[in-house]
Amino acid sequence: MTRVESKENPVGPVARMAAAVAKRMRTKKGLTQEQLGIQMGFTGAAISAMERLIHPVSDEMLDHLEHALGGGTGIFEEMRELVRMEKLPEQFREYAPIEQKAVALCLYANHVVHGLFQTEAYARALIAGSYPEPTPERAEELVVGRMARKALFDRKQVCEIELILDESVLKRVIGDEVVMREQRAYLAECARRRNVNLQVLPLDAGLGGEYAGDRGDLNVVKTPAHDHVTYLEIQGESLLITDRTKVSTHRQRYARIRAQALDPRRSLGFIEELAGVRR
Repeated sequence: MTRVESKENPVGPVARMAAAVAKRMRTKKGLTQEQLGIQMGFTGAAISAMERLIHPVSDEMLDHLEHALGGGTGIFEEMRELVRMEKLPEQFREYAPIEQKAVALCLYANHVVHGLFQTEAYARALIAGSYPEPTPERAEELVVGRMARKALFDRKQVCEIELILDESVLKRVIGDEVVMREQRAYLAECARRRNVNLQVLPLDAGLGGEYAGDRGDLNVVKTPAHDHVTYLEIQGESLLITDRTKVSTHRQRYARIRAQALDPRRSLGFIEELAGVRR
């Protein structure tokens, strides 16, 4: 049967491979699409749509394919991570593997909570409310991809992560107050991690006329080769900077932002107070 790819849901090469491998393994086992669907908790039509590339394979479907067809090989589980990366926003795909392999991250966020530190509810509210408005399916893909980035926190080879949040980020309500209480409490939880340093840049940081965070979000990455790169993103566009002179300037600017921020202990207390956390 001819493959028909949805224009609304373009299928990447890894998702194509997953669909082809699933179809081949299903056929080898002598299963119809309906029979495989029953085993996985999906309809036969859903299996057909996945194999024909009408709907790209979902994270949930890959999980079920591993149990139904993987036979202990882990093939679909490996593809799961690659497909997640493939479904990330186009402007983020080049940076995503750099972030996941980083030795250290120095992050500054002054509009919304940094993606690595977002709760699922916060991310879902933020993504669903963006413009252009994504379809529910696409929004869910983006949420899943964003949550998958959190594997970095518990990576065996520890990544040292610094995050400086502008105070306005903590007070800007995304979703509703329930979402924000959960988000603030989660930030406090993250701040207690041994590999995380979280600081708050107060609203009065510019009282003396110097506001180091005036140029917006900043991500400085230390790579496994102990080089540094900068990642910037605004209005759906991104820039990955490797020029050493420019990156050096970004590192110095980050140091100035950190110098103007509350120290980690005071920052944690500030976040806990906003979250209503009692210790």
